[in-house]
Amino acid sequence: MLQEDIDELEEFFASADLDNDGYICETELDELLDKVELPTPKYKLRTMLMELDTNKDKKISYEEFLKIVTKLKDCQVAKSFRQAINKREGICATGGTSELSSEGTQHSFSEEERFAFANWINTALEKDPDCQHVLPLNPNTNCLFKAVCDGIVLCKMINLSVPDTIDERTINKKKLTPFTIQENLNLALNSASAIGCHVVNIGALDLKEGKPHLVLGLLWQIIKIGLFADIELSRNDALIALLRDGETLEDLMKLSPEELLLRWANFHLENAGHKKICNFSSDIKDSRAYFHLLDQISPKGTEDDQPCININMSGINEKDDVMRAEAMLQQADRLGCRQFVTPCDIVSGNSKLNLAFVANLFNKYPALTKPDDHEIDLGGLEGETREERTFRNWMNSLGVNPTVHHLYSDLQDALVLLQLYEKIKVAVNWEKVNRPPYPRLGGNMKKLENCNYAVRLGKDTKFSLVGIAGSDLNDGNSVLTLALVWQLMRRFTLNVLAELGDGEKVNDDTIVNWVNTTLAEAGKSTKIASFKDKSISSSLAVLDVIDAIQKNSINYEVVKTGCLSKEDKLENAKYAISMARKIGARVYALPEDLVEVKPKMVMTVFACLMGRGMKRV
Repeated sequence: MLQEDIDELEEFFASADLDNDGYICETELDELLDKVELPTPKYKLRTMLMELDTNKDKKISYEEFLKIVTKLKDCQVAKSFRQAINKREGICATGGTSELSSEGTQHSFSEEERFAFANWINTALEKDPDCQHVLPLNPNTNCLFKAVCDGIVLCKMINLSVPDTIDERTINKKKLTPFTIQENLNLALNSASAIGCHVVNIGALDLKEGKPHLVLGLLWQIIKIGLFADIELSRNDALIALLRDGETLEDLMKLSPEELLLRWANFHLENAGHKKICNFSSDIKDSRAYFHLLDQISPKGTEDDQPCININMSGINEKDDVMRAEAMLQQADRLGCRQFVTPCDIVSGNSKLNLAFVANLFNKYPALTKPDDHEIDLGGLEGETREERTFRNWMNSLGVNPTVHHLYSDLQDALVLLQLYEKIKVAVNWEKVNRPPYPRLGGNMKKLENCNYAVRLGKDTKFSLVGIAGSDLNDGNSVLTLALVWQLMRRFTLNVLAELGDGEKVNDDTIVNWVNTTLAEAGKSTKIASFKDKSISSSLAVLDVIDAIQKNSINYEVVKTGCLSKEDKLENAKYAISMARKIGARVYALPEDLVEVKPKMVMTVFACLMGRGMKRV
């Protein structure tokens, strides 16, 4: 089954999961069948559940759902389900946008997402002079899909989500041609991958043709990364206020951004005397929780730079849900936070857009005060290192599930590691793997069994894992976990080169020799002795390799030469990394890795460039 099909099935499952508990139960299945005009007696429903429920917990998990759907033969029923979901969620269906893809295929996209993302882009890029040729976007039309076609808006949105990801000097902005547009789209896609977006099934041509479902999917990933950037304890220590009795900082640091947002909302709702919510879909449909949240976080005039804004609560008494939602959004607008949702999105419980709405509220008005508690040890609040962030983004770009937010705690059950083994073509026997939800008693033992299996696979694959045990992964040992992850990333990179080289094995010496041969053949004076060569800190060798692969691509007028300061070297490195991505190399390393000559990351840069160079016709 294609990853695109699996992604659609995941959306389908989420839509069917009406109470957002991660399972489909009898009630939800009953409603689905009613909507597709296939009413079914209760006894038959129970029979279906018994057949689908492979672990006999009287609920259908996504994994069970996926196994069954892959075996389904009745395409008409599947089509009816899809039509029912689309109708309920306000989803438009479009045929393929190219001659090849339009035959026998149909993709859907959400009008609500199109409206929300267009408005967000209008606000975010309103004053950017490079985007005025497409702004403002009309959110009620499909102009959003045309606006991304030249790559400029995508590059700008990536830089808003993760500043300085793309060197502005590398974006083609004037007198665009099909070739320079292709370069922009390469730059956008490879940079999106570098910040953790899953872009495996998206190509530059898809964006150039403005395929709605792919454009919206990519935009959501980019926007979400930006919205979630500061919802993390090491970057916002005021989140300590959300600690519950008996919890440690480590417990809080393990929470995903979604879980932290829910806890943040409930923290304020509890202070307001309002009942807690369990999700951002069904529990917020009446807008009452939002009214109380706005009232709690609105500025009280105690800060010098924030005048008091009193929330008008009268709208909470509106009898009509849509009118009440509109009244609430009018108050959110007074805070500058009327983004992502319409009244109908709230009333329908659109979880994706409501999550974005709440994340934006948090980013502008967290209204949290770090507790003055001397018993809390803040020493463990170190943010992730560059190396950790690079590994995490690499994993997420490959589409691992669940998304990795915290490198060590999210690998403690080894599920992500086992998925990475499959990415490097190591067979995983999933029947041996324990999956969530784990039991309260003995749950950690199930995770440890997975970790032991992951280490055993590594040893079978001839990885160097001396002194590494499954318990080290399960304990979140940073040094030993990174040792395994690096070998997975290295093997993934070398596999790509081997495939391009007709299966010939590649090692460090192979890459260094290719670099020096490529430089010499292009008449360049630079060369490298190894990935530890200190001359790499200037990035001149990297820039010359790029120019050798794609002649005249480097603008040497902006390249610093001679006796370079650290700032000069960093400017060169930023330009080199972005140019590598622009010519089509999927580089995950950061500019600082070149400046500091980090051998592991330097190796991946040259390996990715070698891969790009071997693709030349």
